[in-house]
Amino acid sequence: MKCQIKTGPLEHHKTDCMIVGLFEHNELSPTAKKLDKISGGYLSQLLKHNEFEGKVGQTVMLYQVPHLAAKKLLLVGCGNASTLTERDFRKVVTSSFRALADANVQTAISFLTEIPVKNQALPTHIKHTVELGFEASYQFNDYKSEKKPASSLHTLILAMTEKNQLKKCEEALRQGQAIAAGVSYTKQLANQPSNICTPTYLAAQAKALAKQYTAIKTTVLEQKDMKKLGMGALLAVAKGSAEPPKLICLEYKGSKKKQAPIAIVGKGITFDTGGISLKPAEAMVGMKYDMCGAATVLGTLKAAAELELPIHLVGLIASAENMPSGTGCKPEDIVTSLSGQTIEIMNTDAEGRLVLCDALTYCERFKPDAVIDIATLTGAVVIALGHHATGLMTNNQALGNELLQAGMESYDRAWQLPLWEDYQEQLRSPFADMSNVGGRPAGTITAACFLSRFAKKFHWAHLDVAGTAAMMGGSDRYATGRPVPMLMQFLINRCKN
Repeated sequence: MKCQIKTGPLEHHKTDCMIVGLFEHNELSPTAKKLDKISGGYLSQLLKHNEFEGKVGQTVMLYQVPHLAAKKLLLVGCGNASTLTERDFRKVVTSSFRALADANVQTAISFLTEIPVKNQALPTHIKHTVELGFEASYQFNDYKSEKKPASSLHTLILAMTEKNQLKKCEEALRQGQAIAAGVSYTKQLANQPSNICTPTYLAAQAKALAKQYTAIKTTVLEQKDMKKLGMGALLAVAKGSAEPPKLICLEYKGSKKKQAPIAIVGKGITFDTGGISLKPAEAMVGMKYDMCGAATVLGTLKAAAELELPIHLVGLIASAENMPSGTGCKPEDIVTSLSGQTIEIMNTDAEGRLVLCDALTYCERFKPDAVIDIATLTGAVVIALGHHATGLMTNNQALGNELLQAGMESYDRAWQLPLWEDYQEQLRSPFADMSNVGGRPAGTITAACFLSRFAKKFHWAHLDVAGTAAMMGGSDRYATGRPVPMLMQFLINRCKN
């Protein structure tokens, strides 16, 4: 889909469809008032007969509106003009894209950018509209015999009346397109079945990114390299699988200026059976999504490269497959991590923290300014926060605040949980430096406490995305592409500052 911004009076613009907002109580948006006048009161008459109530997300497609250059006019309900929230705005925009798809519209001009939203500026309207447009058109048809038809919408014009904001809005458009590309790429990787998306496949995708973008350099550590380094925790997880593990490192240099990098670390378990601590069969459905952290790293690097952010990034992916076998690690096995700390593996299904802890220690060699790990780590975070918010824990409140703010700005929100020293007691082991589990109470927090022991040399934040990166259960399974929007907003803000 091609997106562009146009300014000036566009009421007579020739297009397949114009999209305008109408509020409750028969209140017309500014552009709707102009179109009503052009059409000789056509919209006013419609509202008099209660054909359209203006409820948030309500749509009606009108054809052959008198004296209108566009073939169709899409009316979208925007609710109460004085209380419209960001959530309402997103529902309005999403509804408009669905209606365009149903009507097989190819070109459209949207005036929804003029809809006032509390505490939201016009550039944010533009950015979110673009992201939602690509979200609406995304499909995963790779393995269907009968493919769904691609979205018919190939050109979207976003109308602007305020020329003084044109530069900011054009930059917002660029950001929206880059983030949408990163999100789509993340979803495409995550939706692949685990017989295709193996650690080797992820490594190949990382190498392909380096070929596509000259600012990205990719290196891959093989099993023998990890043994030489002493990555006993990561290797323990991979022991039960025929698939070799990979530690994938991508480095993006968007600026010639020397700067300490921001490192993003992704959990890349391409399938999680639980290992010897085997999951029930129904709990394995959706476990191909246990590599969403890895997909997020690749999607974020792609978006940053698309946007040509002037920043130094390191992306690390700790990838393995967690399988049960005669060679797999067992409960009560003790392994030595790259940091030298020993771990008693009390549950082989708590494998994500084992691959991540070695990756976090590996980060030290880059002397990072900040490290953020992304992992579908605990089912407990879904119980705590549902599918709306990512769980955030950090050893540096300033970094945590940046991520929380980026989540609010991008509508890819997180909620902070405590990382108090009190919780560390639950990880005690009588035979090793620590256990890899802390019991059922505060499972999300104790998982982060485990990781914090390997993040003492840098500012670090942990994002538990088990509830937000994908919908994992039942027949309606899909990746969301989160938290790419949050991370990209965080990086954009860092570049501004």
